[in-house]
Amino acid sequence: MVVPASVLGKDGAVAPSNRIVRGGVGLGPRGRKVLTAFLKHADVQFVAVADPQQERREIIRKMAAKYHGIEGVQSVPHMETLFEREDIDAVLIATGERWHATASILAARSGKDVYSEKPCSMTIAESIELDDEIRKSGRVFQAGTQRRSVPNFQLAAQLARSGRLGKLTRLHASVYKMMDDLPPLPEQPLPDASVVDWDRWLGPASERPYNEQYCQGRWRRHTGLSCSWMLLDWGAHTVDLCQWAADRDGTTPVKFEAFSDTHLEAAYADGLPLVMREGGFSDEGDWIDGIGTCPVRFEGEEGWVEAGDSGRLEVSDPKLLDGFAAPEALPGVDPVYHARNFLDSVKSREQPVCSATVARYGHIAGHAAALSWKLDRPLKFDPETASFDGDDEANRMRSYTRREPWTV
Repeated sequence: MVVPASVLGKDGAVAPSNRIVRGGVGLGPRGRKVLTAFLKHADVQFVAVADPQQERREIIRKMAAKYHGIEGVQSVPHMETLFEREDIDAVLIATGERWHATASILAARSGKDVYSEKPCSMTIAESIELDDEIRKSGRVFQAGTQRRSVPNFQLAAQLARSGRLGKLTRLHASVYKMMDDLPPLPEQPLPDASVVDWDRWLGPASERPYNEQYCQGRWRRHTGLSCSWMLLDWGAHTVDLCQWAADRDGTTPVKFEAFSDTHLEAAYADGLPLVMREGGFSDEGDWIDGIGTCPVRFEGEEGWVEAGDSGRLEVSDPKLLDGFAAPEALPGVDPVYHARNFLDSVKSREQPVCSATVARYGHIAGHAAALSWKLDRPLKFDPETASFDGDDEANRMRSYTRREPWTV
């Protein structure tokens, strides 16, 4: 009997016993980019995709077959089929926002490790529920806030956390302009469920008439399909980085106030300000020219550091970088390194850099800031009880009701 060397892990191959078998749920354009990042790692074996849209299932099946010559990828409309497979170790959740937490919880309950795109939750309550369920299941969870795995952002946070900037005085997170939800799209004839399973596509979201544009990415800014009026589109990344830099991963700010559609502020219990702005870090200044999208800025008594998606890192004084290796410039924020962190965590069973607990507090901070904008008033928040002090309306808006039968 002849055994191929690849089976034994020789000639650069990864032995089957060392591979992580993966499935994917809802892999549209963003999901395909993240899946490509995973397929770049030799210890990944992708075997199945679930999506209520037939066209997208077929795109992923052909893509996986072409990329590493993977044949026989299972293509199904329902995610439960993937979750029931005992050979699948982990799943990639890259649906629209309405499904992220619910699908992640169902996957974890089925014994799967989970990488979920962001925002990982629709509300404050769902952020807590997701973290609690992941802890209970003992599964590994990675939020798709991949900038924690990008060198220039890592070094910026390291400068802040190490004390090189001195006592922190202000954190700056770039965010999109806040925008109210759009009116519903006009009703169109419902396609056959084999082409688009509309009921399944909506999932936990409230019932609404079908329009093909929802399924083509126009679901953003529609009530129940996306969250927090655009704040967490970038804020899921940038607020997360500010939390990390200030060593606040286990808490949130206690005060939130929106000054305009492009300027919100928060403050932690010790008074440290967190500023969320679209245009720049002050009324007089802007983000450093060419720093890239999703910029953050950390300021301390001894200086400041700024980083963005260009891969660059800027500091107030070059001496702040003494003793630190210059970060590798990686423009474009390829999620391949974040995928590697997740895969290593699946093998070691240690927490990844963006665990469910990390996502919990960063997302709560974003959701609370968005509520202060929506309600047009300052809000006081208790991180221990995850509730707003003396504001019944804000507290009612911490949660929502999932549509049957997609409750958890």
